[in-house]
Amino acid sequence: MARRNDHTREELISLTLKASKAFLSKHSYHELSLRKIASMIGYVPSTLVNVFGSYNLLLLHVVAQTLDELASESKLAVKKCTDPKKALYKLAYCYHDFAQKHPYRWQLIFEHNMNGEDLPEWQAERINGMTSMLEALLQVIAPHRSAQEVLRTSRVLWAGVHGITLLSVDDKFFTAEPVDGKALIEDLLSQYLANW
Repeated sequence: MARRNDHTREELISLTLKASKAFLSKHSYHELSLRKIASMIGYVPSTLVNVFGSYNLLLLHVVAQTLDELASESKLAVKKCTDPKKALYKLAYCYHDFAQKHPYRWQLIFEHNMNGEDLPEWQAERINGMTSMLEALLQVIAPHRSAQEVLRTSRVLWAGVHGITLLSVDDKFFTAEPVDGKALIEDLLSQYLANW
């Protein structure tokens, strides 16, 4: 077993998050535990609690890194696109593709629960950063729309894309023929935007 002074606090955080993400590349977070993570990195669970505050906050750090990666990929996806409508499609496809690549980490984002505790400001800022990308594109597409209309539309589109992505990742379309989630996203966006 490693001793607390074998790694600095920052090294231990990095080691823990790296091990957690590696585990989540093949397994659901339901199979993960504080004890399992501690064992993977050669520490005792109490050391991780001392560093992160709780198992719940440790998982929230995994969620934060996952959101950072999704944000980075999203920015790259729309960066060179000069047409805001095409950028909106690229953003939605990026969301779908990220979930397909990292299904267990992506699921953790939405299944993680703060159990009554307030969401830390650093996490709320990440979530706002993701939704503001969508809102900014919609504002450019329809500059005549009010901020409230843009906000509402962003949530409708995000909910639709998220639902399609969720069913796609879980393979829950319940059809005899394979269903292309990205084709459904294209249908959703084109129909909605045509009537907006």
